[in-house]
Amino acid sequence: MTPHINAKLDDIAETVLMPGDPRRAKWAAENFLTNPRLVNEVRGMFGFTGTYKGKPVTIHGSGMGMPSLSIYANELITVYGAKTLIRIGSCGAMQHHVNVRDVVIAMTATTMSTPSRGIMRDLNFAPCADYNLLEQAVKAARRKGTPTHVGGIYSSDVFYDERPDLTETMTRHGILGVEMEAAELYLVAARHGAKALAICTVSDHLITHEALPPEDREQSFGDMVEIALSAAFGEE
Repeated sequence: MTPHINAKLDDIAETVLMPGDPRRAKWAAENFLTNPRLVNEVRGMFGFTGTYKGKPVTIHGSGMGMPSLSIYANELITVYGAKTLIRIGSCGAMQHHVNVRDVVIAMTATTMSTPSRGIMRDLNFAPCADYNLLEQAVKAARRKGTPTHVGGIYSSDVFYDERPDLTETMTRHGILGVEMEAAELYLVAARHGAKALAICTVSDHLITHEALPPEDREQSFGDMVEIALSAAFGEE
């Protein structure tokens, strides 16, 4: 149906969880959805649709970085009718009180540049989460007892950053963590009237340099997926 998604129109649910890694989309679908089926594999960007407690859910990779996510978020909303998009990914902690394995729920996403910059022009738009999704995610995290932090994150457009001064500025202003997709997700959702939220598991720490071993990541990411699913459907 699009250059990047070959799913049929009714193959994509209104609720979409978006990990960056397509293999993580496969893992999450197989572990949290009932009867997941592959609905997209163009360019190796897997998308799976199944049900969660009887409700349709799609888990679709976004790729790394805001340009890649922007493509998929735009097409999922404007072509396939997705109404709720929740990023499930990893982030690097930028505060001493945020620990590896904790969950960060992004109320806002600061950025220097996104693919939407050309549309916004000189407007300093403030990308933020949908409040209802945010509230439900916080409730779900509390019920699970998952160590969780809510606040601002930083969406970087580079992975190999050479700006220690920028990291210091973000840390000094209370930014909880850094990742590479949330700001553009919030912008695209706002533009098209969809709801969006970013939930991230802390995989490494920019201050202490602690990092989550690869073999531990899937288990730690499970809490994040459960929180996202609970938030999407307003479970009590």
